[in-house]
Amino acid sequence: MRPLVVALALAAGLTSLCAQALEFRSVKETGVALYEAPALNANKLFLVSRYYPVEVLSAQKEWARVRDATGGIAWIPASALSNQRWLLVTAERAEVRAGASDSAALRFAVPRDGVLELTEPPKAGWVKVRHRDGSEGYARIADLWGL
Repeated sequence: MRPLVVALALAAGLTSLCAQALEFRSVKETGVALYEAPALNANKLFLVSRYYPVEVLSAQKEWARVRDATGGIAWIPASALSNQRWLLVTAERAEVRAGASDSAALRFAVPRDGVLELTEPPKAGWVKVRHRDGSEGYARIADLWGL
């Protein structure tokens, strides 16, 4: 009976780990500093622009520990984060098409380090996005970070 209890406990633990979704947020305004520690007097690592996406790893009262597309980890004031989802172009160029297919008409392209707003959940290797100018379409998930 004991091995069954242990197996069930392990299965429950693995299920809860798998159920945890990644939390992506974006920066609210340009010129927000990322810090080495959760304090305004800590070393500033670099500044980020508005819409820059980050993955929230953990949160404390007024601070969030985040990871960026390069894998760098830093602290940011929680008040500087938005729930709006933006995706960073990590490919040389992300093509945004009229439909979720390589054969769909090309609407526009965004160079590396550009950002696109997530408008619908990803499906079958594609995600619906919107440019800041209002243009919309579908981009390949492989060309983006922040999902």
